[in-house]
Amino acid sequence: MAHPRKKPVRKNYYKNSASKQRARKRQRLQDALKFIFGMAAVAGMSFLFVFGYALLTQSSYFSATRLNVDGARRLSSQEVLQQAGLSNGINIFSVNLTMARKRLLSHPWVADAEVNREIPSGINVCVHEHEPLAIIDLNRKFLLNKQGVIFKEWKATDPVDLPVVCGLDFSDLNVDGMSFSRPFNALMSVLKLGQKEGSVVANAQIRKIDVDKDMGLTIHVNSRVGTIKLGYENYANKYKRLQEVLFYFHGGQDVENVQSIDLSIPDRVVVNIKTETSSAMYRKEV
Repeated sequence: MAHPRKKPVRKNYYKNSASKQRARKRQRLQDALKFIFGMAAVAGMSFLFVFGYALLTQSSYFSATRLNVDGARRLSSQEVLQQAGLSNGINIFSVNLTMARKRLLSHPWVADAEVNREIPSGINVCVHEHEPLAIIDLNRKFLLNKQGVIFKEWKATDPVDLPVVCGLDFSDLNVDGMSFSRPFNALMSVLKLGQKEGSVVANAQIRKIDVDKDMGLTIHVNSRVGTIKLGYENYANKYKRLQEVLFYFHGGQDVENVQSIDLSIPDRVVVNIKTETSSAMYRKEV
C-alpha cells in the first residue's frame, strides 16, 4: 500500500520580511543616535576650544609685560616692536607669531627674524639685520650686503662710509638663480679681502671702486696712495705685493706721495710717484 506523499512545509515569508524590517529600523535608529551623539560631541569640543581660546586671549594673566628684542643694531627696539605689531599689554596668545615674523621680514633692513612666546607674560623677538658692504651705483644707488645681495635702495639716512662701486650693470647681479658675472665676482673678492683684520687696504679706507668689464678693478683709497689698479684675479697675492711696496715707500724713501700703484700686470708693479722738489710725475717699476 503506497504511503501518501507529504507536502513540503511552506515558509512564512511575510513573518520573515516583517522581522527584517524591524531589524533594519532598529539599525537605522542606532545609526541616527550615533550620528546625533557624535555631532553633539563635536559641538561640545568646539565650544570648549572656542571658550578656552577666548579665555586665553582675553585673560589679563597673559598680558605681555616683557617684550625682549635682540639683534637690533640699526633699528631701535621700538621700531622692531612696531614693525612686528607688538606692544606692552597685548595678550601673548592673541599674537599670530607667523604673521609677526612676516611683518618683520618685510622691513628692508631685516634679513631674518624669530618671534616666540614666553609664558605667562613675555614675547621674545630676535632679528638679524643686513650688514651693508658697499653702495652699488646703477644710476640709482643700492646697498649690497655681505652675502652679495642688494637688499634696499640707498637713502640719505643710510650709511655713507662705504665703498661706492661704479661700472656694474644690472646684468652683473645674481638674479633668478643665475651666477654672478666675472666683474661682480672680482668685486666681492676684493671686498672680502678688505673685511679681514690687518688687510693692507681695509674697506673703510676705500672711497670708490671702478669696475671695467675688460680691465678689471681700480680702487680709490682715502690715503696718500690714491689709486690702486688691481685688474682681475690673484687679489690675495696682489695685496701681499702691495703691502711690500707700501712698506718700501714708507720706509724712509725721499718720496712725498705715492700717486698710484698698478698691480694689474702679473708679477709686475708700476708706481707713479711725485718727487719732493718737483710736481712732475714719473714711473717707477719695482
